[in-house]
Amino acid sequence: MSALASLPDFLRAPATAKVLDALPGSRAVGGAVRDALAGLPVADVDVAAPFPPEEIMARLLAAGCKVFETGLAHGTVTAVWEHQPIEVTALRRDVLTDGRHAEVAWTTDWREDAARRDFTINAMSLGADGVLHDYFGGRDDLARGLVRFVGDPATRLAEDYLRLLRFFRFQARYGKGAPDAAALHAIRAAIPGLARLSVERIWMEIKRILMVAEPAPTLALMAELGVLPAILPEIAVPDIDCLARLVALGAPAEPLLRLAALGGAAPGLAARLKLSSAEARALRFLQEAAIPGAEIDAAGFRRWRAQHGAVALDIQEAALWLADARDGAAPLRAALRARLHSEAAPVFPLQGRDLLAEGAAPGPALGALLARVEDFWLAGGCVADHAACLTEAKRLMTRP
Repeated sequence: MSALASLPDFLRAPATAKVLDALPGSRAVGGAVRDALAGLPVADVDVAAPFPPEEIMARLLAAGCKVFETGLAHGTVTAVWEHQPIEVTALRRDVLTDGRHAEVAWTTDWREDAARRDFTINAMSLGADGVLHDYFGGRDDLARGLVRFVGDPATRLAEDYLRLLRFFRFQARYGKGAPDAAALHAIRAAIPGLARLSVERIWMEIKRILMVAEPAPTLALMAELGVLPAILPEIAVPDIDCLARLVALGAPAEPLLRLAALGGAAPGLAARLKLSSAEARALRFLQEAAIPGAEIDAAGFRRWRAQHGAVALDIQEAALWLADARDGAAPLRAALRARLHSEAAPVFPLQGRDLLAEGAAPGPALGALLARVEDFWLAGGCVADHAACLTEAKRLMTRP
């Protein structure tokens, strides 16, 4: 145990203070403690308490908090005070694990609860008094940038194979220098266990890895160990270099964009990962659309935008970033990206009802006529207005 020099801001927050006061002997745990020690912003606050779930709920309600049963089978409830949610979990020990889920029993032993956590940097707890409880050297590991399993790595992985992917997420965010050798040895042996994970959870972890500041070194390590082929078998040769160039260019840390740079439009990938239809369309566009070169003229760029008007603006911008990353490490299309936001996308100004009003017959011929007028509009750089397009339609209608 050691007292921190000053209380982190999240401990002073009204909701945290209220929950800790309602549950004597409770502590903040996990990511909030880790990130506060690392000097990073604290997003969510989790609390552990040495009481059974029913008593936790009763004490919180008595203190005036709203309480929601968000995971009661695993001892977890969510307390809300002044609109701020705090997740509260009873101290636990694992009774039985199957590689993904665990049967748990309640305990009052803090070390026993910490021993079931994945990594030393996640096994620390912090009391309302600012005293840090660190049973496995997490604070030193955090300072060294060492992501290390609590206890035996093979045992931790066999309890929950999702920890294999979580290792790389934390390595990408907190790791410095060489990764823990014992962890890597256990990970190689545990790769077959990834087959027990749902594709939804795998995609969630892939996204989190892709969103870190510098994902390329971690993904290269995953490829070397055989993890990447196990979770993304459709990408035969991951383009780590393209991903690294994309990051170096300063492109947004958007997971679909980074997956596309890695080679993510391989046939069947979107379906296997159960991407949403919007995600699948975006990924397909990023990999398959013809992207304009930096030298394209204004009319050509307007045509490109008009032809892809149904594609969201951020996806069009992502495509320009990706094209730069594939071409090299220079922001060649920076001016085009700026024009995406400074100029309105051109919209074909004519509709079928306009032609019907001029006497055009309904049916397939109407669609063909409209398409010919749109070709005229595109050829002219998408600048012809409604009147000019209507004049062209009339001309086509009167031709023999």
